Amino acid sequence: MATEKGKLLTAEAELKLRQPIDDYVGGLQNQINALRLEGTDRVISLLSLIETTKRDRSLTKEEKSQQIADYKQQLETAKKVEEQNKPQVAALISQAENYLNEHFDKEYFLPVKESAQQERVIAKKNYQDRIRSLNAEREAALAKLSDHQEIKEEKYVFKNRLFDIKMDYQAEKQRVKDREHEAFIHKYHLLDLLRMSKFSIKETIEQRWENYRYTFNRRDFLLRNGLYFAIIIVFIILAIITPIVKGTPLLTYNNILNILQQASPQMFLALGVAGLILLTGTDLSIGRMVGMGMTASTIIMHQGINTGGVFGHIFDFSKMSLGARVVLALVVTIILSTIFTTIAGFFTAKFLMHPFISTMANTLIIFGLVTYATKGVSFGAIDPAIPNMIIPKLNGFPSIILWAVAAIVIVWFIWNKTTFGKNLYAVGGNPEAAAVSGISVFAVTIGAFVLAGILYGFGSWLECARMVGSGSAAYGQGWEMNAIAACVVGGVSFTGGIGKISGVVVGVTIFTALTYALTILGIDTNLQFVFSGVIILVAVTLDCLKYVQKK
Repeated sequence: MATEKGKLLTAEAELKLRQPIDDYVGGLQNQINALRLEGTDRVISLLSLIETTKRDRSLTKEEKSQQIADYKQQLETAKKVEEQNKPQVAALISQAENYLNEHFDKEYFLPVKESAQQERVIAKKNYQDRIRSLNAEREAALAKLSDHQEIKEEKYVFKNRLFDIKMDYQAEKQRVKDREHEAFIHKYHLLDLLRMSKFSIKETIEQRWENYRYTFNRRDFLLRNGLYFAIIIVFIILAIITPIVKGTPLLTYNNILNILQQASPQMFLALGVAGLILLTGTDLSIGRMVGMGMTASTIIMHQGINTGGVFGHIFDFSKMSLGARVVLALVVTIILSTIFTTIAGFFTAKFLMHPFISTMANTLIIFGLVTYATKGVSFGAIDPAIPNMIIPKLNGFPSIILWAVAAIVIVWFIWNKTTFGKNLYAVGGNPEAAAVSGISVFAVTIGAFVLAGILYGFGSWLECARMVGSGSAAYGQGWEMNAIAACVVGGVSFTGGIGKISGVVVGVTIFTALTYALTILGIDTNLQFVFSGVIILVAVTLDCLKYVQKK
């Protein structure tokens, strides 16, 4: 039954509107199901039986072969029936789709939507009326009271009643929202049955948009993206100020390429430490890893005989071909980085040592060893032909960016499409539950550190090519803060098991762009550290708020 000029629908009236649609489409669905019984349904069932038989260890090889042969013979028959009935099934599906397009929105969804809008208006009015009534009752009650304790108790009662009214209002809004959402998705439920879960691109987008609207929460959205908005606003302000102060625009093609070039080696470092943060860890040795990798790469790819020694020995790789030196530098750098990350990972996994401690120890060991071995000197430039071999410019486009893109794709694949990646999330989210389910927490932890070492080595090698050498133990100081901060800004949570590669990419890009803009503007390097510190503090605070809200 409908009231309020036909806009407000009761639950019974809504069902009455939907019934003819369900009956008509349901009748066609029954015909389709009958046609699919010995065709499509049988094909799906037989394919499942074949796969099950292949994995059945209780059967002998001959028995498996016999059963599979029988199923395949039946499968051929079922496919013929499926092919024979396909035109009739397609015609029935088309008939049902045409009916839904003609009747569903006009006769069912739009009346429900109008009713929902009216219900929201009524709910808001009731809420406001209850608030006014409560305030009037409170004023009358306070006028009769003079004792301080009684007034305090009345205020406490008022707050509780006010909270209850707000909760009732929120519950009513959610009920109306649920009703409208269920009405919307009912059409896709019917289509799902008709087409066996096959939707067009347009229909998929419509469903995703509706689900996003339905689950959207302003507070959650601001907690997830508030920092991005703040940084973007700051960057826009810098982009406006820079031409005024320096007389040169910030957002030029060359500047954007420079930002991406600077971000590329750091992308490797951030991707490496992101896996450790996913396990509720961190890595304080990244900067020293870069210094060690830069030094090793510069020594091997040095232009001519090295001017400095390692433990007093002067290395000369100039007799090797350039290609061999490039490959050797990469291999050595990766091996050195991986050895140290594996050591830190072992102590973390075996003795449950916090990565803060194990990687801090690595920091001291690496810096001490490299500084002592090289006397802290810089090893100068690498052969000038090598950068063009590793990171040539392709029609003016720096190919170092393509190295970073490749790393992003590979790490994304590892995180999202491999068993190791799924285990990484599981261990980060709850290591005890992961262990109970059969996942080796030790192996996953070591694996995350090894992967980080490989990425650190690659990033150091690329940075050496980008800077044309100049490797020293001091190079890379503070880079660990940039990598960790980029991950935090990108939403990789220190609470564990939460994070996306896309977030890491955004974090690195944002941080590099902000630093680049501040440098062009002439902001002192020390003040840039202040900016970074504030951003990290805000990012972690927002992350903690999300965690507290979930708890």
